[in-house]
This record gives sequence, C-alpha cells and structure tokens, in this order.
Amino acid sequence: CQRSQIIKEKKQCYDLMKASTGKKIRIVGGILFALYMFLLIYFLFFSESYGRAAGLEEYHYNLTPFREIRRYLHYPGLLGAYAVVTNLAGNVIGFLPFGAILPVLKRNMRCCWKVALLAFEFSAMVEVTQLITRVGCFDVDDIILNTVGGVLGYGMFALCNRLRRKYYG
Repeated sequence: CQRSQIIKEKKQCYDLMKASTGKKIRIVGGILFALYMFLLIYFLFFSESYGRAAGLEEYHYNLTPFREIRRYLHYPGLLGAYAVVTNLAGNVIGFLPFGAILPVLKRNMRCCWKVALLAFEFSAMVEVTQLITRVGCFDVDDIILNTVGGVLGYGMFALCNRLRRKYYG
C-alpha cells in the first residue's frame, strides 16, 4: 500500500518535471523563432549584400515555375557557384527553421501538410511584398524552394521527436 503511494508520488513528480521541461522548450523555441523571423525579414528586405536596395535597377520577376531552378542547374559555371548555392540552397536552408521550430511552438502544427501550407503561404506573402515594394525580386521558384525547406525542417522535427520519444519516453 505504501509502495503504491510512493510510485504514485514519483509519477506525479515526473509529470510535473515533464510539463515544466515542455514549457521551457516552448519558451526557448519562441525566442529562437522570433530571432529567426527577425533575421529572415532582414535578409529578405533590408540586406544590401543580397541586392535588397530598392529602385537601383530595372525590376525583374519570374512567374514560370522551375525556370530559375533549371537555369541555376543548367548553367552553374556561367552563373557562378556562389550564386547557385545562395539561390538554391539558401532558399531551402532559409526555411528549415520555420518547419523545425513551428511544431515545437504549436502542437496543432505537428502535421506535415499544415507546415507545408504555412511555409507556402508565408513565402508567397514575402514574394508578393517584394513585388509590391520592388525590393528583392518576385520569383515563384523561391516559393517552391522555401516550401521545400519548410517541409524538410518539419522532417527534422519529426525525426528528432521520434528519437526523443523512443529514448526518453
């Protein structure tokens, strides 16, 4: 009888620690997500090193899916390795944290299609803002690559979450 009481108390203590740890993880995740969003917006709209100054030259945009992706893959020597990596990998890597941190913050975002849809929507909003403000350049391929990055980020979250549950309960 006394042993079952001790086991019950240990379980309650463990549940409290688990809830406290989850809350701490969400707080740190929220801070990291806010920092990530700040940096993302800075690089997408204000960083002059990425050609974000408004009104310097004629505005270009791409409405044809996979046009720029194909161009970067077919002519890497002509365009330069830096431009290829910055455009293709940069757009994917730039949205990895979006897909990885969002499910930590919101339990209802622990679904791949929801993260993909939100990554698509946020990326489309950014691209339309770039089109309207003529900062950066609207590119439908960026929306595709950013969405892929968000989905891969979610995959990283799902893998880490599965491993955490397997080894730590």
